[in-house]
Amino acid sequence: MCSLLERTNQNASKQGQGLMARIGLLAAILVYAVDQICKILLIDHLQDTGPQILIPDFFRLVMVWNTGISFGIGSGGSRAMVWLFTSISLFASVCLTIWLTRTRQPLPSIFIGMIIGGALGNATDRVVHGAVADFFDVYVGQYHWPAFNIADTAIVIGVAGLAANGLQHHRQHNKYGA
Repeated sequence: MCSLLERTNQNASKQGQGLMARIGLLAAILVYAVDQICKILLIDHLQDTGPQILIPDFFRLVMVWNTGISFGIGSGGSRAMVWLFTSISLFASVCLTIWLTRTRQPLPSIFIGMIIGGALGNATDRVVHGAVADFFDVYVGQYHWPAFNIADTAIVIGVAGLAANGLQHHRQHNKYGA
């Protein structure tokens, strides 16, 4: 009887993991699709019109080609660097996908999916354009945050969400001694 209950619990756990993987995969697909659609719409528009001020002295749309990694670090690198960054993104996506298949909670699944979708969105840019298309320019006076895109935003939210979720889990674990 105990072995039957253990197998039933194991099957339920595997089904839960499968559901969480599907939730994360859906998040990845949504992030990737929104990122690529925005890039398709904005690349031509911004190259034709130039920067578009949306909120004076705070936010505008610009067209920036980033050959580096996050926030322009490593920009101006060779084609080999573009392929290196692409390879790193793809490797990270594979590792995150493995993690996703083992996740049992919806929020971490969504956060992992957001990171995967963002990484694949930027990797697609590097393969297709040789650089990542960035559009969002947040600034106050002469102080500008480096331009970014939907994929970057999803990666940052995903990483921050995983960190916050991990801290919450750690606090609960310490509080209840579980």
